[in-house]
Amino acid sequence: MTVDDTTSGGGDEKPPSDSSGHPTPHHAVDHTAEPTDDPLAIRLEQLILGAERRYTPFQAARTAGVSMDLASRFWRAMGFADIGQARALTEADVLALRRLAGLVEAGLLSEPMAIQVARSTGQTTARLAEWQIDSFLAGLTEPPEPGMTRTEVTYPLVELLLPELEEFLVYVWRRQLAAATGRVVQAADDEEMVDRRLAVGFADLVGFTRLTRRLEEEELGELVEAFETTCADLVAAHGGRLIKTLGDEVLYAADDAGTATEIALRLIETMTHDESMPALRVGIAFGTVTTRMGDVFGNTVNLASRLTSIAPKDAVLVDGALAEELIRTGDTPASEAEAAEQAAEAEKAGEEPPSYRFAIQPMWQRPVRGLGVVEPWLLTRRPKPEA
Repeated sequence: MTVDDTTSGGGDEKPPSDSSGHPTPHHAVDHTAEPTDDPLAIRLEQLILGAERRYTPFQAARTAGVSMDLASRFWRAMGFADIGQARALTEADVLALRRLAGLVEAGLLSEPMAIQVARSTGQTTARLAEWQIDSFLAGLTEPPEPGMTRTEVTYPLVELLLPELEEFLVYVWRRQLAAATGRVVQAADDEEMVDRRLAVGFADLVGFTRLTRRLEEEELGELVEAFETTCADLVAAHGGRLIKTLGDEVLYAADDAGTATEIALRLIETMTHDESMPALRVGIAFGTVTTRMGDVFGNTVNLASRLTSIAPKDAVLVDGALAEELIRTGDTPASEAEAAEQAAEAEKAGEEPPSYRFAIQPMWQRPVRGLGVVEPWLLTRRPKPEA
C-alpha cells in the first residue's frame, strides 16, 4: 500500500515497506486482496462502513494530512491487506488516520505507541469479526424457506443487527477499560504495571491430539467451543482474567494466588462432571510477569506451562512460590502435621481450629528445560471439617 509521498494517485508505486523502512519482500505482500466487485458485497460493505468507496490509499493519506509511510504502517498494524492504489477507502478511513496522527501530534501518544494501539485493536477485532461471521452470522443467514438465497436474507439481517452489536461492543469495551484502569490506579508504581507479580495458570485438555483424529470437524469445533466457554465463564466469575485461548489450552492470570487456585480447582471439578469432556490438567506459577498488549510473558509463564505438561490427569500442580504464597495468606497449612497440631491446640483451648481452603503436597523434584530443577506441589481442595 506504500507509495511515494510526492506522487499523485496515478503515479508509480514504490515497493511496500515495513515499519523500519525496508522494502517488504514481494512474496510477503497479499497481491490477491483487490476489493471485490460483487454487487451484494459492495452493498454490505457500504452498509457496515456507512460510506461509499471514494479514495485510493494515497488520496486517503493526503486528505488526512498524514504521510503515506505512516498511513501504511497504521493500516498494516491494523491488519489490512495491501490493495495497491485501488479506490476502496472511505471517509471513515480518512477520519481514523487523522485521529491516530492527531494523538501523536498532540503528544498524547508516541508514534510507536500509536502503532501498538492500531495493532492491538486490529488483532482483537479481527478475531471477533471472524467469529461472528463463521459461527454467528453464517448460521443465521441460512435461507429459512426453500427457494430463498442467502443473498436475500443477509442484507436485512445485517441491517437489523449492526447497530445493536455496535452498541454492545462499545459497552463491553468501556467496562473492560474501566476494570483495566482500576488495576493501573491500584498499582504501587509504574514498574509494577510492566513487571507485576501475578499468578498465572494454564489449563490443558489431555489427549486432544488423539481426539482430533477421532472426531469429525464439527464435533471437534463444538468441543473446543464448549471448553473455551466454560473456562472463560469460570475465570471471569471467580475474579481472574482470561489471557488467551489456544484451542485445547487456556491461559489465565489472577492478582493473587488464592484466586488462581480456586479457578483451577473449579475448572477440574466442572470438567470432571462433564462426560463429553476429556480429562483436564492445570499448572500454576506465581511471580514476576511482563505484560504487553494484553498478553503475559516471562519465566513465570513458562514455568506454569511446564507444570501443566507434567501434571497428572484431573490434577493441579503449582510451583514453590505459589505454595509459599498460599501458606502466607492462610489459604493452606504448611503441612498436614502442622494442621493437625493446630487443630489439637484449638480443641484444648475450646476454640475453632484454623480453616484452610486448600491442601498442598510436595512432589518429586525434576529438571525442567530452560528453568533448572523445580519442585512441583500437588494442590487439592481441603475437605470441609465435619459439623
